Amino acid sequence: RRRMRGALLSLPLEERNGSRRERLRRSASDNTSRRGGSGTEESTDTTDNELYNEADLITGTNLSNDPEYHPDPTVDSSDAAEDLGPGSGLKNVLNFSAPPSPRRHSGAKYSFTSHTKTLKRRTSSFSPEFASDPFSHDQLRVLHRSASDRAVGRISGLDPLFYDNSGLSSVAKKVGRRIPTAPSRILDAPELVDDYYLNLVSWGSNNILAVALGQCVYLWDANTGKIEHLLSLSDTEDFVTSVSWSTSPGTSHYIAVGTNAAPIQIWDCESLKLVRTLDGHSARVGALAWNNNWLSSGGRDSVIIQHDVRSAHHHCASYCAHTQEVCGLKWSHDGTTLASGGNENYLCLWDAAMSRRNSGLSPSEVAPRLTLTSHQAAVKALAWCPFHRGLIASGGGTADRTIKFWNSNSGAMLNSVDTGSQVCSLLWSKHNKELCSSHGFSENQLILWRYPSMTKIQEFTGHTARVLHMDQSPDGGCVVSAAADETLRFWDVFGAQPNKRKAQSLSMESICNVRVPVIR
Repeated sequence: RRRMRGALLSLPLEERNGSRRERLRRSASDNTSRRGGSGTEESTDTTDNELYNEADLITGTNLSNDPEYHPDPTVDSSDAAEDLGPGSGLKNVLNFSAPPSPRRHSGAKYSFTSHTKTLKRRTSSFSPEFASDPFSHDQLRVLHRSASDRAVGRISGLDPLFYDNSGLSSVAKKVGRRIPTAPSRILDAPELVDDYYLNLVSWGSNNILAVALGQCVYLWDANTGKIEHLLSLSDTEDFVTSVSWSTSPGTSHYIAVGTNAAPIQIWDCESLKLVRTLDGHSARVGALAWNNNWLSSGGRDSVIIQHDVRSAHHHCASYCAHTQEVCGLKWSHDGTTLASGGNENYLCLWDAAMSRRNSGLSPSEVAPRLTLTSHQAAVKALAWCPFHRGLIASGGGTADRTIKFWNSNSGAMLNSVDTGSQVCSLLWSKHNKELCSSHGFSENQLILWRYPSMTKIQEFTGHTARVLHMDQSPDGGCVVSAAADETLRFWDVFGAQPNKRKAQSLSMESICNVRVPVIR
């Protein structure tokens, strides 16, 4: 064998390539004749470059490391990688280059389409693992590189997340439920204000969805499908800037409505009457959040006001730390901490224990316990984790595009994920370790993430403009999205509770196992 290899290496380059080519063709024809087929013509017409690429993919080796392999100088080995597009994992394998940045995968629909078509044309019947996975292009950073490593049979021991996140195909299998990609219902929402800093959708515990459209607020009953008009503002230059249902037990029929003229209205939705009006802001109120009988309001005047709706003197405290408009407010589930996001890129955390009056009836001024300044754009999207106390997720605007996770006790940033587009809203699943985010330009999509790996489980597309608002049903299964295209879309993102799914499956089994009595 050594003599043959030495004799082969002593030949000129063209003869060496010719002998190598002849041996590959002879082995292909021998295999075909042993199988009894008649595919010799196909293998003879196959070019050397395709044979080498196919052998690389099937065997998981690289023929360029073989001392007997000398490529034809007229054939460019990078053609296959260029044909597969900028987002393919195969390009990284052939060129041994670093994976592209996550932003290059934001418009991944085109990349995946060209990837799949070219791969089928190149390798005929062979299809590597990442070609059958429609979400491999959406994996962030190390997950994209590990997908290409798996395609050639290698194990990436350098990636710390490789063993935890072995690709979105395995993630989808672990979900254990079917996730429809099409909306279950679409409603028109004419005159929905296209403003990133407003909060115009709220789904109450009474299973009624409130939507602000221009100067009006409408109520949609999810149980009956009935639509009811709640209010219209009298001033023609005024419009609704925020809505929020009360979360206190026994008061779920009350809703707070913020206006562009600054006053806040409290409405009783059972009697369709205005209960009271709360003042205190000098500019529009774009964010509202309830904590039992306390109502927090954030306005363009950069002030957060704490209202006690039980008292005639409702103004209890003023939270002063933001320097621009407050666009996001969320109370923690235990009611001890308020998170606020502003247009100056601040995320502030406030203690509820500080919201107490001074001596007399004058409201107190409160400073935040923590001010987090890592975001590079306005912070509107806020969501407290329901299964991990003290964990909060925040999303940044167009110049930031990231979802960040924080320890609210220490202020430490636990993780940051670049989504590639403006983050408008965030929702945690109530019964799974999953997070849903809505986005603006360029895809205008919803994304379902698995936590804590932050791998994409599913994307939901259909909106033609940025998805400004999201909320979820009381049971936590359905998500409603409101976009600047003036539509409301309902998605079965999180599904039913696991115990309900198990009960349904057991009921089906019991029905299938019913024995019909035999009459004798």
